[in-house]
Amino acid sequence: MEKKPHFVRREFLPREVSSISLALLLAVVLLLNALLYLYLNKFYSSLGRVETDPGLCPFGHFKFGAVKNCSPWLSCEAINREVRKLKCVGEGAVKKVFLSEWKEKKVVLSQLTNSELKEDFLHGLKMLKALQSKHVVRLLGYCEQQFTILTEYHPLGSLRGLNETLHIPKYKGMNTWHRRLMLAIDYVSIIRYLHSSPLGTLVMCDSNDLDKVLSQYLLTSDFHILVNDLDALPLVNRSAGRLVKCGHRELQGEFVAPEQRWPYGEDVPFQDDLMPPYDEKTDIWKIPDVSNYFLGHVEGSDIVRLHLFDIHAACKKKDPAERPSAQEVLDTYRKVLTLLIREAAMPSTREML
Repeated sequence: MEKKPHFVRREFLPREVSSISLALLLAVVLLLNALLYLYLNKFYSSLGRVETDPGLCPFGHFKFGAVKNCSPWLSCEAINREVRKLKCVGEGAVKKVFLSEWKEKKVVLSQLTNSELKEDFLHGLKMLKALQSKHVVRLLGYCEQQFTILTEYHPLGSLRGLNETLHIPKYKGMNTWHRRLMLAIDYVSIIRYLHSSPLGTLVMCDSNDLDKVLSQYLLTSDFHILVNDLDALPLVNRSAGRLVKCGHRELQGEFVAPEQRWPYGEDVPFQDDLMPPYDEKTDIWKIPDVSNYFLGHVEGSDIVRLHLFDIHAACKKKDPAERPSAQEVLDTYRKVLTLLIREAAMPSTREML
């Protein structure tokens, strides 16, 4: 009798299963690392929002919205003829701010309110013109004779309203440690830009308390930060022996840097001419407090704070010379973001296996 062929089903050995699992794991990890690299590369390119961005217009010009061509800054005549005030949306010591309309687009018109502070107003305009970049609110036009400045409108307003904005249903998806850390990186990027600006090392003097700091910056609709108020931005020039003082009044409180406080005790009355000047490291002292506000109290924010503990401790060194530069803080923030994104991706990798 002819025997029928006998087929034996081949079983995978445990070693083969292990090898296949290892290969799959390696492939997934490599893929995730590649995606992470591409994401961070794109993120840093947009986050850098650098002053050399080819999308920027040449000096004296602007563009915004879907418009591709650059237009010259609006003149006194054009502002008077084409810009229509809608309502007052804010007023500070130096200027009053109006939500306005130009060619059916919302814009912001700022006007001097106190003639005694016209030098501050003009200094702010000078800084705004010279520092145009993707770190700074876009200038659309100005009129020195009438002490008027026209800038781009950002409906989310200043950073003082950040937490309220993140509780709006439309933006609740942004209320994560990841997005909040990106805002902190944006903020430190601006400080780094000011400390290495085309004009030299500039100090953000309108920063005597957290609320004042937050009022100087705008939150854009795509959740980036722009510096908006540049009225108090003195220049440090070490080679010329030039340091700065933020105003002529006594500064107090833990928010301002130690070197900004009166050093001679309560028994000696404050005198501006006896107050020692200081440098840009006052901005570094304030970074941990501002970043703490950005991080908030969402899930994961305490882990971020733990990773930033050492750099924040360095920012709070009493001796300004021992504090890191803004670039060093920025580098650390970016490394922490990369690390935490990678750690967040690894559990997903293990679940896939």
